[in-house]
Amino acid sequence: MRAFPARTIWLALTAGLMGLTLWLIFIWVPTESNLGEVQRALYFHVPVAILALGAIVLVAIGSVGFLITNRPRWDWFAHASAETGVVVGALALITGSIWARPIWNVWWTWDAKLTTTLILWFIFIGYLMLRAYAPPGRQGARLAAILGVIGAIDAPIIYYAADLWRTAHPGRVTGPGADGSLESEMLLTLLVSSIAVFSAFAYMLVERYRVRKSEADVIELGRRIQMAHSEVSGPATGALKAMSKG
Repeated sequence: MRAFPARTIWLALTAGLMGLTLWLIFIWVPTESNLGEVQRALYFHVPVAILALGAIVLVAIGSVGFLITNRPRWDWFAHASAETGVVVGALALITGSIWARPIWNVWWTWDAKLTTTLILWFIFIGYLMLRAYAPPGRQGARLAAILGVIGAIDAPIIYYAADLWRTAHPGRVTGPGADGSLESEMLLTLLVSSIAVFSAFAYMLVERYRVRKSEADVIELGRRIQMAHSEVSGPATGALKAMSKG
């Protein structure tokens, strides 16, 4: 009997968790009395917003590792983290806007927390653009690594934005300094949703890392083939020239 690959099992479990999350959000958990139905968006918004902060931290970790060791695996990790980070960053902005429209009566406002989150998303975009257009090889990787390290400064600013500035954004419901105002059903739903979203993020991160590694292997293989071709064609060309002179 053929065993299922670990990646398939992981993906299936993540899909099951997502299905459970949808049932909890739209059927099981009670509607919050003040916010109404729109509060259900927060069960997705909170975990993807946390992951957006975590992604830039992972980019910085991979960047520092590459700058110190010069090993490509750290660069692959940083690049994969930025690719998944731009996805969760976009989802954080979109779900936040969905929540804001009925609550604030606008899709967007230049609130401190929203603005710094938008800056984070542009940092991800800038990192990926630098990887696409910078000189190939280690020079481009080092430039991107420097941007990744600098960009991580935005993470604590976003997290403590509500404390640093007067902001209309709701206070933290999880993590250090959270007000702990969620009821038990809402907290359980948020926990399950976070596990599902974190699992999906980790799966995407691993897959993008594998793609980065495969691309590097293909480039290295092409380089070796070109070198082998040069070594073979060199003597042959020399022999042809000698025969023509004779």
